[in-house]
Amino acid sequence: MNLIDIKSKSLEEVIEEFKNIGEPKFRAKQVYAWLTKGTMSFNDMSDLSLKLRDKLSSFYYIANAKIERKLISKIDGTIKYLFKLNDGEFIESVLMRYHHGYTICISSQVGCKMGCKFCATGKSGFSRNLTASEMISQIQSAQMDNNIRISNVVLMGMGEPLDNYDNVIKFLKLVSSENGLNIGMRHISLSTCGLVDKIYELSKEKLQLTLSVSLHAPNDEIRNKLMPINNRFNVDELIKACRYYVEKTGRRISFEYAMISLVNDSDMCANELVKRLSNMLCHVNLIPVNDSGNLKSGYKKSSKDRLERFSKILLENGINVTVRRTLGSDINASCGQLRRTIQDMEG
Repeated sequence: MNLIDIKSKSLEEVIEEFKNIGEPKFRAKQVYAWLTKGTMSFNDMSDLSLKLRDKLSSFYYIANAKIERKLISKIDGTIKYLFKLNDGEFIESVLMRYHHGYTICISSQVGCKMGCKFCATGKSGFSRNLTASEMISQIQSAQMDNNIRISNVVLMGMGEPLDNYDNVIKFLKLVSSENGLNIGMRHISLSTCGLVDKIYELSKEKLQLTLSVSLHAPNDEIRNKLMPINNRFNVDELIKACRYYVEKTGRRISFEYAMISLVNDSDMCANELVKRLSNMLCHVNLIPVNDSGNLKSGYKKSSKDRLERFSKILLENGINVTVRRTLGSDINASCGQLRRTIQDMEG
């Protein structure tokens, strides 16, 4: 008999499940409260009888993200986690502290299919999608490890969230539920490399989250070289979908732009980007590209002068722009590298 993933269910769904196995509503609420706390086993639910714990274990399983490895930045306290899942797969998350509270960057897949040239995750291949419960477990494990409450979530770790659409939507509804972790949608960002069909689908949900689009180039010639997804959905199609998303949701889009020396950081690129994004409710994050630690990508980050010049051109033309502060630089805080290291050791 296949066990049911109970932590991927809402309170209402857990109540219905318990009704089906002959257990009362108040028991469902008890168990859901334990699940929300991050309890890893039915055996740890101390206010349930041993008989009931055994019964629940025969029908359901609790997804966990157990800490396998943990790196702490000596520069800013950023924490990078390598989590081990129930089936032995590994994923990564990064916990960052800001003046407004704690933000966690979580994974949505084990690996990634998208193959972006400057990303470490794709180099280790794709295994499977994460369940909603496995996404929640990353937040819970980090909270319990640090005895904190996380206030902001970014789906920008391993994987392409919109390639795992149904599980991600389920996660968003669970994590924002008043009965769950109660993290408001306005405190959640979802990043995509540009799955245009899914952007249109997401716009119908009218969620109040922030959509971050990994653009990284102002035209097809450059983006085709950096991001294979552009061969499926080109820049024109992507920008059109983004404008539609803004129109339907009223939410500002954030464009991620990795600044790569001598590739996409020229004045010409900046001016072309201005034309692409003019009259759109958006913001551009300029990100000095990460060299992926020992996975040498061949790309080098733009100089400080280039970053400033590129940023100035955007600002002078009415485009909101920020140069993203690099956190956890001494622990290679971008995702994908710890999993690759484990794979190399086991291979």
